[in-house]
Amino acid sequence: MIHSNQIILLILVLSSLISCNSQVKIEDTQPGTKTFERSSITSELDNEIWVIHQNQNGNFWFGSNGNGVYQLDGKELKQYTVNDGLVDNQIRGIQEDSNGHIYLETPSGVSKFDGTKFITLKILEPTNSKWKNNPTDLWFNCNGNHLYRFDGESLHDLQLPEMDLTLLNIDFDKHMEDLNYSPYSVYGIDKDKEGNIWFGTVKAGAFRFDGKSFLWIGEQELSTLPDGRVPGVRSMIQDNDGYLWLSNFYSKYKITPGSPKGYEKLKATSLPKDIIQDKILYFNSGISDHEGNLWMTTYSGGVWKYDGNALSNQEIHNGKETVLLVSIYEDNNGTIWLGTNNDGVYKQNGQRFEKFKIDNTISH
Repeated sequence: MIHSNQIILLILVLSSLISCNSQVKIEDTQPGTKTFERSSITSELDNEIWVIHQNQNGNFWFGSNGNGVYQLDGKELKQYTVNDGLVDNQIRGIQEDSNGHIYLETPSGVSKFDGTKFITLKILEPTNSKWKNNPTDLWFNCNGNHLYRFDGESLHDLQLPEMDLTLLNIDFDKHMEDLNYSPYSVYGIDKDKEGNIWFGTVKAGAFRFDGKSFLWIGEQELSTLPDGRVPGVRSMIQDNDGYLWLSNFYSKYKITPGSPKGYEKLKATSLPKDIIQDKILYFNSGISDHEGNLWMTTYSGGVWKYDGNALSNQEIHNGKETVLLVSIYEDNNGTIWLGTNNDGVYKQNGQRFEKFKIDNTISH
């Protein structure tokens, strides 16, 4: 059984992740720079922190769902918004290149921060964009609106190859007319241990790109479910045995060249009834930690851990309400963090997760 409020929560976060609800359209965004004169110093993080990143120097970046990005350098908590040059205040991803530059992904494009200014990255025309997979490339999906490859100079505007989606037994035309989005909208982008890029979509399954060709995994559990839910493939993680977990606890996949489909599918793990009762068994974010454990978050169902043998679950509460989880992240020291949609940031403390609060000694 799945409670109706859980389904509503899943649909709400699905809609917010794939909708273009910003004030600036990507097509209307022009490359530019803006040097800020004074960043805003604050003492608290926003309640809706969707993204967490620690850079090479140990500073933390926290991306919010509407109030820009926060930088914590150990002394001060700085907040940057569109007033400082960000292309959008909704942060959907944070990455870093080999030079230490920070890239902030938003529904309206990508902003690069070089330490002194924000630069809106230039977007190439699709006809001039190329599919490649260089080790230094950065990939963005800009809230599912576009698929971009950044080669160090420009964003390549790309599209996934179209497949025979009738194999999934879904009336896609009707669903697309009702929901007004493409089944190929990219939900998640991850890299496996061999350096291949994986793209998870809203309804068209998952794609693996090795730099030359694509492998399509088009399975029913990766598309529209029999009960009408559309969980999408939001996160792809690889376990110690080389199997890929594609946003769900039901199946895992392994590349098998020469086989009819190019991959094999197995049951992921046993699901104890006392753990899975009333749970939505699709995760929206996942990582493989430094010890090889898999960690996964569900929006209202807490944190899940798979140690190679068993799957365990820990719900996150703040004493008043269930904490709604959006992302999970492991920092440079192996500590795990949680980004939420209603209660800021949570940090691992032993086997538990506690609300992260800015130290009172930080300057105001």
